[in-house]
Amino acid sequence: MRTGPNWKIGRIVCWWSAGGSSTIALKLALEKFGKDKVIAVYCDTGSEHYDNKRFQADIEKWLDIKVLVLKNPKYKDVWEVWDKGYLTGPAGAPCTGEMKRKVRNSFELYDDLQIFGYDADEVGRAKRFATNNNEVMAYFPLIESGLKKVDILNQISNAGIVLPMMYRLGYLNNNCIGCVKGGAGYWNKIRKDFPDTFERMSNLEIKLDVAINKSYAGDKKRKRVFLKDLPEDLGRYKELGLNESTRISCGLFCGQEDEQPRIRVKIRKMNIKLKQAI
Repeated sequence: MRTGPNWKIGRIVCWWSAGGSSTIALKLALEKFGKDKVIAVYCDTGSEHYDNKRFQADIEKWLDIKVLVLKNPKYKDVWEVWDKGYLTGPAGAPCTGEMKRKVRNSFELYDDLQIFGYDADEVGRAKRFATNNNEVMAYFPLIESGLKKVDILNQISNAGIVLPMMYRLGYLNNNCIGCVKGGAGYWNKIRKDFPDTFERMSNLEIKLDVAINKSYAGDKKRKRVFLKDLPEDLGRYKELGLNESTRISCGLFCGQEDEQPRIRVKIRKMNIKLKQAI
């Protein structure tokens, strides 16, 4: 647990993302602090698999809690964010910023103890987040417990809970369907499993004149390749294992833990009113 020298803990907020890691992080938090003190919060993007609602109900029953669902009312889903003309960049994807990060910033208070689902294979990411967000009291229970992805998913399965559909389809994370940070192999899998999503993103790339994937050209330089031209054998997503370090992860950050530190004075609030549903 990471706290400042004069900090007192107010609320205990666990950011639940409908994935395996955040679920077991929530379970550990409930065991450590008690369910009367922990708030489980989910940022709804409007673009995840519909089976997540079933998974949420199962987790609420298993852990005997109710997840607080928040949503940015400005956007119906991530496609409305992308339609503004920006798909992804070095600091992450705009969908994460609008649908998750701004929502988190609007909900959090300066004295919250915030719980995140970084696992034991993501110590580096957790350290970078803690360094670049030193105004946040961050706690990483999975790292503290030494739990890795395979351990996490096994705990859920052993509890008799069916994993979210995206895991069962072979995806390494339970992200939105059609993640712009997925990579060529991921998108070739989307092409097979969700052809309508593949076609929609391909059309959006053409509309915005932006390609989200890269491929090595004849001169061995990485160049952008549009989905309409993406070779069907490009990428090796099907070969990756659960402990593969290259797996994509959205959560609340989408790579934004690498950003420069932000300055916060007392309680930071974004100019956004949250849509809340229980």
